[in-house]
Amino acid sequence: MKTPLSLLAIIPWISLPAVAATAFRQPNAAKILQDLERLSVVGNVLYVAAHPDDENTRLLAYLGNEKHLRAAYLSVTRGDGGQNLIGAEQGPLLGLIRTQELLAARAIDGAEQFFTRARDFGYSKTPKETLEIWGKDEVLADMVWVIRRFKPDVIITRFPVEEGETHGHHTASTMLAVEAFHAAADPTFHPEQLKHVSVWQAKRVVWNRFFFNSPPKEPDAEGFKIDVGVYNSLLGTSYPEMAAQSRSMHKSQGFGLSASRGPTFEYFRNLEGARTSQGLFEGVDLTWARVPGSKKLSDLLVRARQQYQVESPHSIIPVLLEARAELQAMPDHPWKQSKDRELVDLILSCAGVWAEAYAADFAIAPGGEIKVTASAINRSPTAIELREVQFVPGPKVEVHHSLPVNQPQLVEKTFSVPESAELSNPYWLSQPPEKGKYPAPDPTLIGLPEQPAPIRAEFLFSFGPRTLRISRPVAYKWTDPVAGERYRPVEISPPVMINPSSSLLMFPDRKAKDLRVLLKAGVADATGVLRSELSGGWTAEPAELPFTLKKKGEEQELQIRLHPPANGSLSRSDSSISSLRLVAEIQGRKVSKGFRQIEYPHIPIQTLFPESTVKLVRLDLKKNKSKIAYIAGAGDEVPEALRQVGYEVTVLDDATLRTQPLAPFEAIVVGVRAYNVNERMPFYHRKLMKYVSDGGTMVVQYNTNNWISRIPVEIGPYPFQISRDRVTDEDAPATFESPHHPLLIRPNKLTEGDFAGWVQERGLYFASKWDERYQTVLSMHDPNEPPKRGGLLAVRYGKGAFVYTGLAFFRQLPAGVPGAYRLFANLIAYGG
Repeated sequence: MKTPLSLLAIIPWISLPAVAATAFRQPNAAKILQDLERLSVVGNVLYVAAHPDDENTRLLAYLGNEKHLRAAYLSVTRGDGGQNLIGAEQGPLLGLIRTQELLAARAIDGAEQFFTRARDFGYSKTPKETLEIWGKDEVLADMVWVIRRFKPDVIITRFPVEEGETHGHHTASTMLAVEAFHAAADPTFHPEQLKHVSVWQAKRVVWNRFFFNSPPKEPDAEGFKIDVGVYNSLLGTSYPEMAAQSRSMHKSQGFGLSASRGPTFEYFRNLEGARTSQGLFEGVDLTWARVPGSKKLSDLLVRARQQYQVESPHSIIPVLLEARAELQAMPDHPWKQSKDRELVDLILSCAGVWAEAYAADFAIAPGGEIKVTASAINRSPTAIELREVQFVPGPKVEVHHSLPVNQPQLVEKTFSVPESAELSNPYWLSQPPEKGKYPAPDPTLIGLPEQPAPIRAEFLFSFGPRTLRISRPVAYKWTDPVAGERYRPVEISPPVMINPSSSLLMFPDRKAKDLRVLLKAGVADATGVLRSELSGGWTAEPAELPFTLKKKGEEQELQIRLHPPANGSLSRSDSSISSLRLVAEIQGRKVSKGFRQIEYPHIPIQTLFPESTVKLVRLDLKKNKSKIAYIAGAGDEVPEALRQVGYEVTVLDDATLRTQPLAPFEAIVVGVRAYNVNERMPFYHRKLMKYVSDGGTMVVQYNTNNWISRIPVEIGPYPFQISRDRVTDEDAPATFESPHHPLLIRPNKLTEGDFAGWVQERGLYFASKWDERYQTVLSMHDPNEPPKRGGLLAVRYGKGAFVYTGLAFFRQLPAGVPGAYRLFANLIAYGG
C-alpha cells in the first residue's frame, strides 16, 4: 500500500483520531482557552510501554491538559496476543479492537497514539526471547522513526530496564526506549529515514515507577515525584477522573476503572540523559524562546490570550491570523508544522466553523462512483469565504461564496474512485503477519495507528487576504433510532466479497463436508464464476459455480462439497493439513477477498477484507461422547470448534443452568475465565458437583487469579489453587508422567506428535497447589525452569470425573491443531 508523498505533505504526520468515528467536536469556550494556552507551550513528551493498557493515563492527561504539552503514547504492540473479555476475536482481530480502544482512550485524555510493527505473540518471560522474536533492529528502527518524527523532549517508560517481576515484553520496551534515545541522534543509524526526518536528541529518559501491590516509596537521590491529582476548573474534572474514563475504554481487557480524587503522586527515576531531581523538564525551555526569531510570534500569542473573551472567542481571530502569518514566515523548526495545525484549528474554533464531508454510501469499489456532500457553516460574525473544496481523489470545486452567520454552504459532487485504489484494509494487515511483527509495505505509515482516510475533502477558507486549508475524512453518517447520529469511515471494498461459513473445516473421518459460501456484491451487476483452488488431493464439487448479483449489497449463497484425499495418512503431521482458496472471476478480474466487520459500541465500526481461505484439517479422531453442554466464559470459539468434529454442543445461559436438569448431557465444558466474568458461577457449584457425582464429566478451562480478577474458592470437588504459572514456549516438550492414564490413551492414544504445531503458548494459569486426590498426567516447562505439573488436573468423583486445564485449548482448537483435538476429546471422554 503506497501513500503518495504529496498526501503525507498535506496530512501532518500525527496520531490521527479514529477516522470518522464521530463528528468533528466543536470545542466550547473553556476548551478554546485551553488550546490558546497550549500554543505558547513548545514541548513534546513520549510515553513508551509494551501493550495497550500499559500506559499511565493519569500522567498523559496531566501532561497534555495541565502542562499543555504535546503528549503521546507509543505502544510497542497492538495487544493482539492477549485475551478478549467482550468477544471471541483473537490475534490480529483483537489487535484491531485494542488499537481502536487506545484511540478512544486518547480522545478522552487528549494524547496521541503511536505503534511499532511488533506483534504481541503472547506472554514472554525474558526480554532476550522477546527481542529475538520481534527482530530487535527492526522494532528499534520503528521506535527511532517515531522519535525522529515526534521529537520528544523527554521519554518516559512504564517499566524498569532491569529484568524483574514483570514479563519480557515490558522489560524489552524499556530497553528499546533507552537504546532509541541514543540511536535517534545518530545519523549512521538507519540513515534512509533521514530522507524524511532529521536526527533528534531528547533530554532524558525516566522510568515512571509503579507500585501495583505495595505502597509507594519516597523518591531516592535518583528520583522525584509529581502530584497529578490536580483539578482543572476549565474542564470540570481532575486528571485521575479523566484517566478513569480513558482507561475504561480498554474494555476488551476488562480494565474499567473508578474515579479517584485528591492528591495523586507519580514517581520517577532517571534512566538516561541529563539527570534531574527537580522534575521531568528541568533544563528544557518549554517556551517560544527556544526557537530563534520567535519573539514577535510569542508576543502575538500573549496578546491573544489577554484579549480572549469567553462570550466572543471570534474577537481574537485577527490576532491569531497575524500570528499564523508570522509562524509561516519563520524558517523551519521542529515545532512549526504541529503549531501551524494548532493555530488553524484554533482560528476555526473561535469562528465556530463546522466543516464535514459525508458520502451517500459507506462502501465503494475501485473504479466506482461516489456522491459526496461537503458542508461548511460559519457561526460567528467574522467575514469568511469558502473559496474551494478539493475532493481527494476527485475534482476541485471552485465555490467563492461568503459564509453568512449560521447559514450552511453545501457542495455536492459525484466522482469516480480510481481503479488502482487500495482496499480499506488496515495497513498493518495488508499482508500476512510474521511471527514477530506485522509488515508495512509503505514505511512512511509505520508508527501510525491507522492509515489516512481513503477519500477526503479539503476546504479552503479565506479570512480577507489570509487563507486556511483543512482536511476532513469523507464519512458515512446515518441516524440510529437508539444511538442517534452515527458515523463510520467510507471504505474501498472489493466488487464482490466471498465469505465462507467457516475459516476452518475439520475432517475427523473420510466423509465429505459441505461448505456454505456467501457472496456479497460491492457493485451492481456482479456476474461471474466462483472457483475453488485446492491441492494435496483435496477436491471440490462442483469446481466452478456461476453467480449473478444484480444490485449492490445483494447476497447469494452457494454450497460446495469438499472431499478429503481418497488415500493418505491419518497422522498428526502437516501433510494432513491443506487450504482452500476461493476466487471469484468477475468482468475479467479475479477477486479473493472476504468481508469481516467488527462492531462494539465503544469503538467505530471496523471492516477488513481478508483473503477468502479455509483451513482444511484431516485427522484421526475418536470420540465416545457426543452430547456436550458449554458454559460460556469471556468469549471463545471452542463451542464451534467442537461442533466441527461432530460434537452436539448446547451453550447454557444462566437461566438454563439454574432451572434445567444437566443429566441429559454427557459432559459439561466450562469456557475460559467463566469464574472471572460470571459472578453467579459459585451459586451453581453444588448443582455442578452433583452432576459430576451422578456420573457426568466436567472440564473447566483456565481462569485468571491475579490483582485484577479473583476466583471463588470452590471450582472442583476438592480444593486446588490457581497460580500465574504458564508455559509460553509453544514447542515446549510435554512429558507423560502417567503414560497409561486414561487421559492419554482413551479413546485416542496420544504421542509426542500430538504436541506439535501448537500456537502461541502451551498454557497459562496452571494450578500450583492441589488436593492429593487430584492426578497429574503431564508436565512441561519453559527453558531453564523446573517442570510444571499443574496444567492438567483430573479426579474421579462419585460416578463421574472432573478436569481442570490451563492448556490453551481456546487458541489451539480454533487454529485446527490436530493433537489438541485428540487430547480434548480424551478430557471429555474421561470418567465415562
